[in-house]
Amino acid sequence: MTMISVSCPPPAIIRTLKRGRLWRAVFGALLLGAASPSAFGEVVKPLFQHELPNIAGEAFTPLKIADNGKDPMTNPGPNNPASATPAVTAPAAPTPQQMVDALHTAFGDHHSRAVHAKGIMAIGTFEPSEAATKLSTASIFSDGALPILVRFSDFTGIPEIPDNIGDANPRGFAVKFQLPDGSTADVVSHSFNGFPTATSAEFRDLLLAIATSGAGAAKPTALDTFLAAHPIAKTFLTTQKPPPESYATLGYFGVNAFQFTDAEGVPHFVRYRFVPVGGEALLTPEQLASKGPNYLQSELPARLEKSSIEFTWYAQIAEAPDAIGDPSIAWPESRKLVKLGTIKIDRMAPDAAATDKATMFSPLNVPAGIGPADPMLGVRQGAYPISFQHRQ
Repeated sequence: MTMISVSCPPPAIIRTLKRGRLWRAVFGALLLGAASPSAFGEVVKPLFQHELPNIAGEAFTPLKIADNGKDPMTNPGPNNPASATPAVTAPAAPTPQQMVDALHTAFGDHHSRAVHAKGIMAIGTFEPSEAATKLSTASIFSDGALPILVRFSDFTGIPEIPDNIGDANPRGFAVKFQLPDGSTADVVSHSFNGFPTATSAEFRDLLLAIATSGAGAAKPTALDTFLAAHPIAKTFLTTQKPPPESYATLGYFGVNAFQFTDAEGVPHFVRYRFVPVGGEALLTPEQLASKGPNYLQSELPARLEKSSIEFTWYAQIAEAPDAIGDPSIAWPESRKLVKLGTIKIDRMAPDAAATDKATMFSPLNVPAGIGPADPMLGVRQGAYPISFQHRQ
């Protein structure tokens, strides 16, 4: 078995997150100490400005992921029923900086999040299920009810993208869990069950093709050529759901697979999904015609003034021969779903701009008992802090 290296955040970023000082302040301000938006800002901004490390010049720490000719992180055996199908042969993964640059090339550099730039934040609680503790020893499932900070968003890196157009799909849903020891854990998802490409290298190629395929580009455009060779990407771009009634009425899916490890040391390969307790509700063309460009941003606060929002968080369990390390291939709907718990969102986050600026959701910010099972996660994890610092 050989090992391939994928980039992780600089050690200073990891140390900062693990110390938990910044996020204890953020959650304390949000949930306990901030009587007003200005009070929240006073608590968060000084810590944010001084604690954020300068990642320029710091070497990334390689994260080792097995490459055994099958899907990463998997080996056939009695304790691993999710023995993998052969991995896709692909060019070397881009660096995290190359991924951020490609996103800016496709969507423009707006000094905002490189992707899912337009969003809105709220707070609530997570109540884990007993079934979750059977799958993983992670503290997120054993510490009782936890405070959470969530962010709903539109696709692309364009902060002013209208909510009422198809290009705003897929929508995003990210959750930050505050653990009792002051550390945090993150989950990042979107509203499509799958991803346009199998690898981060192909995704970068797609972004660069989008960037050079504007209205005046000669036919066939670079995007036409890419989609002809990548039918899954074409399906992703052309079969998105209609705009939703609300961010609260969409289902969301984790892009990449994770490995849960139970108390006996047995691995379970999972993908996440969040199902709205009230069911999905999408807009008809007639309903959409009456919606403005920021309708989702105004709908959520109005909804929360009347009642809380709930999602059920599930783990979809892989079986042979599911593709563990290929996020472009959805696992069959016949796969078992295990309820991990309930997400309850009950109010908007105060001082929205400061909260949004101070918040980074990192796909590999996970507790012991949860680990990566897809090499794309390493590139994503390395790209997030670069984008985070760039938009400060």
